[in-house]
Amino acid sequence: MTTLRNLPSIEQLLQTETAAHLIARFGRPLTLDSLRQTLDDIRARFKRDPGVGLPSIDLILTQAESALAAWTAQTLHPVINATGVILHTNLGRAPLSAAAIHAMDVVSRGYSNLEFDLETGKRGSRLIHAESILQKLTGAESALVVNNCASAVLLTLSALANKKRVVIARSQLVEIGGGFRVPDVMKQSGAKLVEVGATNKVRLSDYQSALEESAALVMRAHRSNFKIVGFTEEPEFKSIVDASHKADVPVVDDLGSGALYDTAKYGFSHEPTVQESLQAGADVILFSGDKLLGGPQAGIIIGKKELLDKIKKHPLARAVRADKTCLAGLSATLTHYLKDEAEREIPIVKMMSLTLNQVRGRVEAWQNELRQGKIVEGQSTVGGGSLPDESIPTFLLELQVKSAEKFLRALRKNNPPIIARTENDRILLDPRTVLPEQEGALLVGIKNAIKA
Repeated sequence: MTTLRNLPSIEQLLQTETAAHLIARFGRPLTLDSLRQTLDDIRARFKRDPGVGLPSIDLILTQAESALAAWTAQTLHPVINATGVILHTNLGRAPLSAAAIHAMDVVSRGYSNLEFDLETGKRGSRLIHAESILQKLTGAESALVVNNCASAVLLTLSALANKKRVVIARSQLVEIGGGFRVPDVMKQSGAKLVEVGATNKVRLSDYQSALEESAALVMRAHRSNFKIVGFTEEPEFKSIVDASHKADVPVVDDLGSGALYDTAKYGFSHEPTVQESLQAGADVILFSGDKLLGGPQAGIIIGKKELLDKIKKHPLARAVRADKTCLAGLSATLTHYLKDEAEREIPIVKMMSLTLNQVRGRVEAWQNELRQGKIVEGQSTVGGGSLPDESIPTFLLELQVKSAEKFLRALRKNNPPIIARTENDRILLDPRTVLPEQEGALLVGIKNAIKA
């Protein structure tokens, strides 16, 4: 009669050649954990139903190996984005330029002068590494890089407006990704929000009335992820700045997307640029590094030196500071703009600047390689909380399949996974967001999915 006494011990399992290989691959402590858990699972099943019997030693070791593989598997994978959404938040937003990747790789491989002054041989500051490029590129007096734009907002308000009034239009109290709301972030800083205007109509007189009482800041939060249309009114930003400065109140401009170029050039509507905000007289400007800028995740703060000095000295600045890889990648990305080579080097700018003929040429090449599919007209979007409802023409490869859901699942199981979109049971693949070096893997993945 089979009983749990027939189950091999941990020591018996460790004596096998398979266990020795597992220890070499995964380490002894983790291998022991997997063997113990596997035996515990077997005991539990056997107690529920003795009729199932006990597995062989080989099967026990196979189950333990499966557990080890699952425990050590990476959950973050590179994917091929064939959706046509350029800044796909769920897919990591902006892919980086070769120079940015190289810069991040170089500083990661060993030590660096992150906080070391090579001239004096003494302790230095990490704040200088991207600051000089930002100053040169934008003309700002000072700059600071933190880990994301929400941190930039929190830090700025904590340093400049804790327990003080901050005037902001009601129409700008937006919610960003993941359920985070600008007013919640602002309140967390200790700032006292003074909402002016109505949801759809804000007048300059609303700001002027609010500024009759003392205020620490006036803030604009750019609506980069939605639009208000119809019966609307909003004063020009320059007018808001002038009214604020007349009341001797600084202006903070949260631009969000952080465009350094005119998006209208590529067929989208115009997105307010960092340079325009500075020209309008904003005292502090906040924007993201990984959206329209096309760099790594970062929050960038630029503006008047007097205000930036206060922000840099705030205790929260250390908690949200950028690490060496971010600073290296961001500096390399900003250098592309400095050298006027963004269209050639920064992937998202290249994607937006592709002509329709270039896009069609790539789709035709895919169609010829696959020997199937139909070329159809479509739209690419920016995404990533930038330029809402904006799109530009593109060409798509349309595949007719029996089950779009099963085909998409097969594409996702590819190595690397392929993310496409579907419409009316048709699979649609947009070349605009597929990196040129990924085309070979894309076509192999599609062929495998077709066979499956």
